[in-house]
Amino acid sequence: MEDAVMLLSGGMDSGVLLAWARGRYRTIHALTFDYGSKHAPREIVMAQRLAQHYGATFTVVELRFMAELFSSSLLSTGPEVPDGPYRKDSIATTAVPFRNGIMLSIAVGYAENLKAPLVLIASHAGDHPIYPDCTPDFIDALSRAATLGTFGGIRVEAPFASYDKKRIASIGRELGLDFTMTWSCYKGRELHCGTCATCLERKEALEHASGKDPTRYLA
Repeated sequence: MEDAVMLLSGGMDSGVLLAWARGRYRTIHALTFDYGSKHAPREIVMAQRLAQHYGATFTVVELRFMAELFSSSLLSTGPEVPDGPYRKDSIATTAVPFRNGIMLSIAVGYAENLKAPLVLIASHAGDHPIYPDCTPDFIDALSRAATLGTFGGIRVEAPFASYDKKRIASIGRELGLDFTMTWSCYKGRELHCGTCATCLERKEALEHASGKDPTRYLA
């Protein structure tokens, strides 16, 4: 078995990926990035709980300069996160420029240092129309660059790249993941707001209307 480095945001998708990866890799080294988002305090707590629960190493990487250099409603320095479902004309405001490229580059360097041959990310099919650094083409291109740019020939993989969020939720249930250990809401309040795009997506994936979603929402 080989080691793997993974991006662990503390969200639903990366939580499922961590549960899926346990047992497939000898040691999972989880990296959580604090890039100055509104919901970072919630996500980081969840990421640490998930890492501890699944026996992964856990490291927080400070990237708060991104909140100063970049513009996004996701960041603490940006405008309010919009409500409503994902639409390219509105939810694009939550994009943080080249966020995954920056994080994956750091993860590749970390993997090279650890002599771990693989970096995992939980991007999925629902991300593709909105976030260009989540697409399979981008992940494949970055993986090729990582392989060329490291002595260890590091690979970058997105095992859920072809899955929608509902399927990811189903995998999580099969693996026994406690979804209350994950955080999705972009607003970073005491509870999930229930009205931003990622909350609405979470509700649909976890079948909130059918009473299967254990998440507490403000609305």
